[in-house]
Formats: sequence, C-alpha cells, structure tokens
Amino acid sequence: MLPTDTTFAALGVPAPLVEVLTASGITSPFPIQVATLPDSLAGRDVLGRGRTGSGKTLAFSLPLVARLAASDSRRQPRRPRSLILVPTRELANQVAAVVDPLARALGMRTTTIFGGVGQNPQVQALAGGLDVVIACPGRLEDLIQQGHCDLGGIEVTILDEADHMADLGFLPGVKRIMDRTPKVGQRMLFSATLDNGVDVLVKRYLSNPTTHSVDPAVAPVSTMTHHVFRVDAADKATIVKELASGLGRSVLFTRTKHQAKKLAKQLTAAGVPAVDLHGNLSQNARERNLEAFTSGETRVLCATDIAARGIHVDDVAIVVHVDPPAEHKAYLHRSGRTARAGAEGAVVTIATPD
Repeated sequence: MLPTDTTFAALGVPAPLVEVLTASGITSPFPIQVATLPDSLAGRDVLGRGRTGSGKTLAFSLPLVARLAASDSRRQPRRPRSLILVPTRELANQVAAVVDPLARALGMRTTTIFGGVGQNPQVQALAGGLDVVIACPGRLEDLIQQGHCDLGGIEVTILDEADHMADLGFLPGVKRIMDRTPKVGQRMLFSATLDNGVDVLVKRYLSNPTTHSVDPAVAPVSTMTHHVFRVDAADKATIVKELASGLGRSVLFTRTKHQAKKLAKQLTAAGVPAVDLHGNLSQNARERNLEAFTSGETRVLCATDIAARGIHVDDVAIVVHVDPPAEHKAYLHRSGRTARAGAEGAVVTIATPD
C-alpha cells in the first residue's frame, strides 16, 4: 500500500479538484483513497471494503468527477451520465455535500433523488440534463417507470453502503436498476461486509474488480476506549443521564423503538435535551432530529440499531449501549458511530444483573 504522506496530485487527481480539496482543508489522502484512486482514476471496477468513517465518499467522488470530465459525452435531457446509489436520504445528502463542490468546479450538475419529498424538482433537474445523480432505489425506479429518467447513458455507477441496502431489503430494486445501466461502464461498490447478498452484486455487476480492504470493519481499538459498567437496574437511569450530560455529542442505543422514544423524553425532561431516531418516525421527523443532532442544537441521540447505520456524524464523543446489542456485528456498527475519521471516542456498555 502506498504511504499516506502522498498527495492527491501524486495519485493522479486533476488539478482543479485538488484545488477544491485544498480550499476545504483536505490535503492528505486517507488509506482507502491512496489504495483505490490509481485504479479508479484509470477506469477499473473497484470493490472497496472500508468502514464508514474512512474517507470512502471522496475515494469514489474524485474518480467519478475526473472520469466524467475526461469523457467526451455531454449532458442530455433525462439521461444522466453517472449514478451513485445509496440506502438512505440522509446518506444521499451527505454524499451530495462531498460530490457537488467537486462537480461544480468542473461545470457539472448534480442532484439528489429520494422519496418522502415532492418529485417535481427532481423531474425538472433530470429534464435539464445531469452529470451526477445521487439516488435511493425506490424513488429512482418510480421516475424511470414514469419515463423521466433513462439510465442508458450511464458511464460510472457507484453502489455505496451496499451492505446497508441489503439490510433494508433494497437488493431486488438495485439489481433492476443496475440491469438498466450499460455493461461497458465503470462500476464501484463499497461495503463494510460482503454477506447477505452483497457478494451476488459483486459477481454480477463488477468486471474483474480490484479489491481493496482498507482498515478493519470497525475503528482501530487504539482510538476507541471500551468500558462496561455493571449497575443495579435501579441506578441505570441516573447513570445514563450522567453519561449523556457530558459536553460532547453522545449516541445512546436501545433495543426497541419504544425505549428510544421513552429515553429521549426522559432525558429532555431531566434537562438533557435529546432526540430519538428509529423506524417509527416519519421521514420528516427523522431528518429534523438528525439535523438537530448534526448541527449541535441537541447533543444527545437515542437510537435503535437500524437507525444507527445511517448516522454519519463526526465528533461523537461517546456511544452508550443502554441495552447491550444482540450480536457482535451490531456492537461493531453501533460503536463505529464514534472514533470516526481518526478522532477518539469512548464506548460504554451498561450491564444490569438481569
């Protein structure tokens, strides 16, 4: 693996994109970028195994924009030139925040496509011609069926968090979408794990990919400290409140949606403002709560496991397993909300005698 004291320019990233990165304070590449950029910039299919906080979004955004810039195709109405598929609208927005400044620097247009909001702005953006579409599978399929979008001109496709798409049951839709893209294009797939049908996607859609497994599926233990607090059931609420009332951001995990909601209410009532994130919330409430947490308006988030997968907020100081997770993989995913992108973090599991 190349050393990370290399530069983006040395890896082959075009100068205008290097300038955008430098302007936003990004000068040294992360390991997954160093490992994948030479191949992805050359147009090869890439299978990237990296945990979420590892700089993966840039690892695919840079080659995507660079390859489109080098191509002699042009924007056409309803025929986007590239596609990034993501599992949730939160992730769509986060990816757009990385891709858009890069695309804009080279005169390209991007848009996000997801459900839960009106489709007209999305239809108009497609009609005007787009270079990059960042989409969740459901709404994209709707727009294709209505004739608003044709994937016949796609040159680069990226599947991000393929394992999370599998968890949410999106793989049949992902396959139908992939089948509409030209076989000749470049494809990149990123996933923390390769089980649950993700391996099928790799076999079916990636041609002779270079595989890069960069860093393990969870943050190195060095940046994350793990603690187990053995407490009596009667003291649990007090301890959780103490842990949550620190100065940094904290994410508290519960086993059920009901417990997440109840815990957020209890903490808020006790003077520690908290929001909840779980499957029972409407999309608007999910987004509002996540925004409050991301912006720092609220420092405490009470969540269930599935909700955890969509949270990409840096600077989470502590993760508390209020209810211990059911299995090892869930522990890794929950804990991975802290110690992101090289920062430090603490993980506390609360164990009661029961």
